[in-house]
Amino acid sequence: MEHSSSHAASQMASLSKQSHTTIEIYKVPGANKIRRTELPIFSRLLAAMLDAGMPITQVLDALEEESQHKTFKPVISGVRSRIESGESLSEAMAHYPAIFDELYVSMVSAGEAGGLLADITARIAVYLETAAKLRGKVLSAMMYPTMVTFVTIILTLVMMIWIVPAFATIYEDFDSDLPGPTQTLVNISAFIKAYFPYVFGVIIIFAIILHQYKKTPGGAYASDRFKLRLPIFGELFRKVSLARFSSTFAQLVSSGVPMLKSLEITSQAVGNRVLGGILLQARDHVEAGEPLSQALSVHREYPRMLVQMMSAGEQSGKVDEMMRKIADVYEDEVNTTLNGLTSLIEPLLIVFLGVTVGGIVVCMFLPIFKLSEIVSQ
Repeated sequence: MEHSSSHAASQMASLSKQSHTTIEIYKVPGANKIRRTELPIFSRLLAAMLDAGMPITQVLDALEEESQHKTFKPVISGVRSRIESGESLSEAMAHYPAIFDELYVSMVSAGEAGGLLADITARIAVYLETAAKLRGKVLSAMMYPTMVTFVTIILTLVMMIWIVPAFATIYEDFDSDLPGPTQTLVNISAFIKAYFPYVFGVIIIFAIILHQYKKTPGGAYASDRFKLRLPIFGELFRKVSLARFSSTFAQLVSSGVPMLKSLEITSQAVGNRVLGGILLQARDHVEAGEPLSQALSVHREYPRMLVQMMSAGEQSGKVDEMMRKIADVYEDEVNTTLNGLTSLIEPLLIVFLGVTVGGIVVCMFLPIFKLSEIVSQ
């Protein structure tokens, strides 16, 4: 199993290195933001204008004029210029992989080959809009617990570094032993105040090392495997990745992209290197004549329900339709899981905040509550 995992990680790294090595590549500042905010709108307008029968150069000229994004406008202009010099739309887009990834280019290429460019770009727009909604829901659900945890940590540090030492100075005048909880809190506060710069420095260095490690193929693979094994959230991450897999694969297959190429692209788009590596292994089995559902059935990361539905689609010759249904199922499950997590996490976070901050406050004021006993000693 470890051998297959390392093999999958190396396959993913190899594919990343091989992508876009034979054409001139242009870098685009702020590409990630453009993909999130500009590309869905661009794709929707592109589809509408093509469907209206407008020539592609005229469409791109209008879209360039319409765009208000200072770094996306030159991209549209560059694509139009390359088309005017004789390249196809997909070939022109391939020069900007930071904006138009392999999935996008492959679907456009398939649309050009089949004479269905307007329909394919409309599908791309729907796909991008759906993916953006799913990503937005996950980020929104994670924002609240992240902010509460961050605020709790900041409040705790402020109290331990500045407020607790002030109370400790006052309690020194009592000339008496402090209650156990208060003394423990004072000791912890003194340790944090004395060593916080060093501890903070170690945390920063560790975070930098971890960040650099995650950039390596092995580190990225280990990070994605860790995410899948997290309690509660691991299942959410898996469902999000499976929704991406089902939706992306359905779009590629229905657009006429060959099965093997679709699996290769989907392995990059699924958002998790463990699940993507399994798809690359399955691709080798499919190339040897084995059904995709059978190739995935031996991996517990891909649920039995998904495999069975895919198998039914293969037998009926409607894999793309079945994969869309699977995508809908997992998107609904993600929504249900997010709603459940939000309902569960909110009270837990309130308790966490109350216990942490409230516990410190109680420990600080405990000597005052017992003032008469302390003074009489």
